[in-house]
Amino acid sequence: MADQEPLLNVTEQPQINTRTKRVASLDVFRGLSVFLMMVVDYGGSIFPIIAHSPWNGLHLADFVMPFFLFAAGVSLALVYKRVPNRTEATWKAILRAVKLFLLGILLQGGYFHGATSLTYGVDIERIRWFGILQRISLGFIVAALCEIWITGRRWQELGFIKSYYRHWFLAILLTAIYLGLLYGLYVPDWQFRVLPSNLALVPINDSYIYTVNCSVRGDLGPACNSAGMVDRYVLGIDHLYQKPVYRNLKECNLSTNGQVSETSPSCSITAAVSCIIGLQYGHVLARLQDHKGRLYTWSFFSFLLLVLGFFLSIIGIPVNKSLYSISYLLLTSASSGITFSALYVLVDVYGYSRLTSVLEWMGKHSLSIFVLITSNLCVIAIQGFFWTSPENNIVHWIITRFVHT
Repeated sequence: MADQEPLLNVTEQPQINTRTKRVASLDVFRGLSVFLMMVVDYGGSIFPIIAHSPWNGLHLADFVMPFFLFAAGVSLALVYKRVPNRTEATWKAILRAVKLFLLGILLQGGYFHGATSLTYGVDIERIRWFGILQRISLGFIVAALCEIWITGRRWQELGFIKSYYRHWFLAILLTAIYLGLLYGLYVPDWQFRVLPSNLALVPINDSYIYTVNCSVRGDLGPACNSAGMVDRYVLGIDHLYQKPVYRNLKECNLSTNGQVSETSPSCSITAAVSCIIGLQYGHVLARLQDHKGRLYTWSFFSFLLLVLGFFLSIIGIPVNKSLYSISYLLLTSASSGITFSALYVLVDVYGYSRLTSVLEWMGKHSLSIFVLITSNLCVIAIQGFFWTSPENNIVHWIITRFVHT
C-alpha cells in the first residue's frame, strides 16, 4: 500500500485491490469539497442563502469543513492500513499536522488582507489562531494517532463495529467531554472593546467598552455559550475570528447595550470526532473488497447518523456550525457519507470518470487550490487586468455591484 498525503492534497491514491484501478472517488469527493468552498467563498456574498448560516441552521457553506474532515479520515484508514513502525508513523503524522496548522495561520491568521486590498501583513496581537486548516490539522492528528496506536483487529471475525470499538469509545468520550463543557460550564459576564468607527475624531487609544450580561450555564446563543468563553480565556478574544456571520442577527444589532462581540468560537473536539467517523468509512473501504458490502455498510451507517441527527435537532439540540453541535456533527457526517457513497457508485463502480475528471484533478491538487483561493492570489491576479485605471477591473465591478458588505 503506497503512502499518500492524508490531508487536503493527495500525491498517490491507494488501490481498491492489487488488480484494479485506484479509488478515484476519494479524489473526486475532495475535489467536490474544494469546489464547494470556491462557490460559497465567492458566491456567498451575492447569494446569502448558500453562505454560512448566521447561527442555528444548515446552509451549503456549512458542509465544507465537515467534508474536508471526512475525507481526511477516509484517507487515514488507507494510509495506515499497515504500520511497520508506529513511532516513525507518529512523528510523520505530527509533522504533517504541524505543517498544516502553520499554513493555516499564514493563510487565515490575517496576513492576506482580502480581495479589496492589495496590502498584506499581520498584527501579531490580533492574529487568528484557529481557521479551517488548523481545525483539520487537529482532527487529523487525533484520528491518525487513534489509527496508529489503537487500531482494530480480527475484522472478519468481529465485524465493523466490534473491530474498532476503541475508536468508537474515543469518539463517544470526546463527545461526552464536549457536552459536559458546553452545558456544564458557568459563563460569567464579560467585556469586550470596540474601536471607534471614525478614528480621525478620537484619540488613537480610545475605545468603547461593552459588557455582555451572561451569568448563565448551558446557553447556546452567540454571546454566552461556554465554547466562546473557553476560547476567550485560552486563545484570547483578539485572536478569534473577527467577522462571524452571526453579527448579522437581529438580536445582535438591537442597540449598543445589546451589541455582541464580533468573535466566533472554534470548537475542535467534535471536529476531531468528524475525522474519526470518516476513518470508519475508510476502514470499510480498506477491509471489504466487494462493492456491495462496502455500499451496504456505508448506507446503513449514514442512515443511522442521519436519523440520530434529525432526532437530536427535533428534541432541542440545534444544528449549529459555530458550536459544532452534536446534531450538526451527525447530519454533516451522514451527508458526507451519502455523498461519498454516491460518488463511489458513479466513478468506481460504473466507471463514469469522465464526468468527474475536473473534480478528480481538483482533489489531487486540493491543497494548492486551497492556498490560491484562501490567499486571494487568484483574485489579485485577475485584478491586475484593468482599463484606464486600476479600479476598472472585473473584480471591482463585481464587488461594487453585487457584494453587500
